[in-house]
Amino acid sequence: MNAIQTSLDPTLTLRAVTWTDLHAVAKLIYDVCEADGDVTVAQTPEELEHEWHTEGFNLKTDAFLVEAEDGRVVGFQDFYNIKDHAHLTIDGYVHPDFKGMGIDRALMARAEERARDEIQLAAPDLRVYIQSTMDGKDEPAISLHKEMGYAPVRYFWRMEIELNEMPTIPPFPEGIELRPFDKEAHARLVWEADNEAFNEHWGSHGSTFEKWSRRKFERPEFDPNLWLIAWDDDQIAGFSQNRFRMGIGWVGTLGVRKPWRKKGLGMALLKHSFADFYKRGMKTIGLGTDSENSTGATRLYERAGMRVASEFVTFEKELRPGRSLEE
Repeated sequence: MNAIQTSLDPTLTLRAVTWTDLHAVAKLIYDVCEADGDVTVAQTPEELEHEWHTEGFNLKTDAFLVEAEDGRVVGFQDFYNIKDHAHLTIDGYVHPDFKGMGIDRALMARAEERARDEIQLAAPDLRVYIQSTMDGKDEPAISLHKEMGYAPVRYFWRMEIELNEMPTIPPFPEGIELRPFDKEAHARLVWEADNEAFNEHWGSHGSTFEKWSRRKFERPEFDPNLWLIAWDDDQIAGFSQNRFRMGIGWVGTLGVRKPWRKKGLGMALLKHSFADFYKRGMKTIGLGTDSENSTGATRLYERAGMRVASEFVTFEKELRPGRSLEE
């Protein structure tokens, strides 16, 4: 992979991120999402801090920012090793007032330099690739990614519903019941069901219990009372792992295991989630989904009255050919 030539405006400085930048980076992300028209996908400082504590993430080497002469943070990019040093991701933001100054190109080039280091840690026969997701309306970012050798590989939707009244809740399939989520007793069972329910989804890699637990339970907004677990005797049939996010109710992960699909369980869990949020005074509820979801989840959400609020596109660039992680 050849180095990418960049030209950053001389009034700007590219440097590594430090913990003292936390609130400034969170504000930048919010400002960019606000300009894109969807602040629900922004991150609070608490959420960002949790993300920066991800196992294997090193703030000194895996996050970069661009600073203006007055000290304002006007660009940010992070880098993550998602799986086995072969599935890599970057996520970048440029303040709308500083577009066209070379910030996005400089940040992406720096992230790809970081990716070269990661390639050395991947098994020699593995295909190594890097992904980047952006708002589908961000034409400058889309053009830049194409120019830098990336191609669109997947589209994702943020879907939303505004409730004007308590939703009608359909009954659960015969033999299925909800039970309160007991973290100590149920966590491992839900983790196993989660991995199984999503093992055929695009880009999905099974997670260890430790990583899954940290991602789910150490979120600042985690509330076990919002988790809905559907049981068939001693088996978990499905789940809806809900939370509040950026001022709205959020259906974080809704899954149904194969033996219980096409029986109405997904709709029942979704409508129960809506009702839970409504009873707590929250009438706006959202979720994120793969627009080409193989289980038909998007059709389920549309039947439940949800609409597409935003579309995001994931671009990918192959850094080294080889055996896919799925193999």
